[in-house]
Amino acid sequence: MPRYALLLEYDGAGFVGWQRQETGLSVQQVLEEAAARLTPRDPVAAVAAGRTDAGVHAEAQVAHLDLAREMEPRRLGEALNFHLGPHRVSVVKAARAAVEFHARFSAIGRAYRYDILDRPARPALLAGRVWHVHRRLDAAAMQAAAALLVGRHDFTSFRAVACQAASPVKTLDRLEVAREGDLVRIVAEARSFLHHQVRNLVGTLKLVGEGRWTPTDVAAALAARDRSAAGPTAPPEGLTLTAVRYAADPFA
Repeated sequence: MPRYALLLEYDGAGFVGWQRQETGLSVQQVLEEAAARLTPRDPVAAVAAGRTDAGVHAEAQVAHLDLAREMEPRRLGEALNFHLGPHRVSVVKAARAAVEFHARFSAIGRAYRYDILDRPARPALLAGRVWHVHRRLDAAAMQAAAALLVGRHDFTSFRAVACQAASPVKTLDRLEVAREGDLVRIVAEARSFLHHQVRNLVGTLKLVGEGRWTPTDVAAALAARDRSAAGPTAPPEGLTLTAVRYAADPFA
């Protein structure tokens, strides 16, 4: 069966995440159901580069699926978007992929952005897309702490207790904090991430931004290798998957 790569964007609100669950609607489910309308006799399984959690958004999720029919990629994208109907999921690009291409295992890098709106007034236009905090944060102090986390480390303190990764050791290629008006934007890049790693990093950096922690406290939390030593898990709505990288761009 031909394999297709899909570039997706979606609003994570209202979904239980990418992956199918026993209860609740997932992005994977609505995409597979849309694809099944094109091959009614053959079930379709979609695989994504990252299993985003409930409420997490994507600007550039990559998935692949195998169809029991040949379709011109542009027509496939149009057909999937039609059958996705009212769901806030869109196929931005579709491309024919080599049979050995795997959206998850072929990926060599992933990038996320986390947005914090730090002003007294609640968000209207950005509602559901940011973590709203009422106090102005010290983005420079947050950046100083973030710099201590870049590199290869044991990130036990920053992964979910239920994380199923075989090892807590990851290489964080980039963790940058910058202010854009009333937004504090945190960008994280790595080959792969632990469960809740980015949100736990953000929750810890917020403590620094509030002046409750220093960069030295963050370094100590990292060294502790204990989840209880780090800060809280930031809420999901501020997190967006912004890029997935491959040795060869499947959409080139």
